[in-house]
Amino acid sequence: MQIKGERAATACGLVAILLWSTASGLIRSVSEIFGPLGGAALIYSLGAIMLVMFLGRPRLRSTSSFYLIIGTALFVAYEVCLSLALGYASNSNQAIELGVVNYLWPCLTVLLAIVMNGQKARWIIVPGTVLALFGIVWVVSGNGLSLPAIMANVASNPLSYSLALACAITFALYCNVTRRYAGGQSLVGLFFIVTAALLWIKYGLSSEVLPAFTLGGGLQLLAAGIAMAGGYALWNIGIIRGNLTLLATASYSAPVLSSAFAAVWLGASLTLQFWQGAVLVTVGSLICWLATRERSASQTK
Repeated sequence: MQIKGERAATACGLVAILLWSTASGLIRSVSEIFGPLGGAALIYSLGAIMLVMFLGRPRLRSTSSFYLIIGTALFVAYEVCLSLALGYASNSNQAIELGVVNYLWPCLTVLLAIVMNGQKARWIIVPGTVLALFGIVWVVSGNGLSLPAIMANVASNPLSYSLALACAITFALYCNVTRRYAGGQSLVGLFFIVTAALLWIKYGLSSEVLPAFTLGGGLQLLAAGIAMAGGYALWNIGIIRGNLTLLATASYSAPVLSSAFAAVWLGASLTLQFWQGAVLVTVGSLICWLATRERSASQTK
């Protein structure tokens, strides 16, 4: 897929965001059918096959060894953490909460862009970051703003919440490392292959047993594979050649879109406080982006 223009590349990134908005709900439903490890391994195996079929084999010779190692490590870490965080969630509602925690990554992407890639920003990035973080706290609290409630909620499943937070950090790092060191090359096919291999190893060491395939389970697996493979193929094009700050901005709608799809798909009932928190994450992240846009605009006057 040869996409060279910035507008076309940015459009690819926007489509990726729509695909990703379905991913959390699909990953959770697949894990309920095939197990956390088995389901994730199947999703990334299918995704790897799709990527190699449509994008061809990854070109490694023109890629720096630094990006080959660090980019692969960050991507695989993110995907494993995301799949297991959702797979090990206690119930569908908690899985959706964890998805919102994961969506701290757009805010962190902008913050890390300032440090790693020299992105300029105005002071309003501080309240934007605080608002996004407060949104996460509001979602996790569950019933008003209560520290004991937050601690109890996290303590009920510390592994999943820790993995979700790790997702936000590792993917923000991945976006900035890819932007700076990828050299225009997309290795997402390789990343999926390595992720699938690691998940199969973990599956082999676990006590999980894959159930018999059914038509319904197979269709959900296919949908998840398309959402993940298509999303990443298009996203890599977007962050390499497109407008990264615009894509980061658009991705801030993902917590609400993802939660809405997952709630319908999984049949979960979400509280008003949850939606308030999801919107706060979105608005806070938008303010972070606005901080970079205002600075850029003022410098052109």
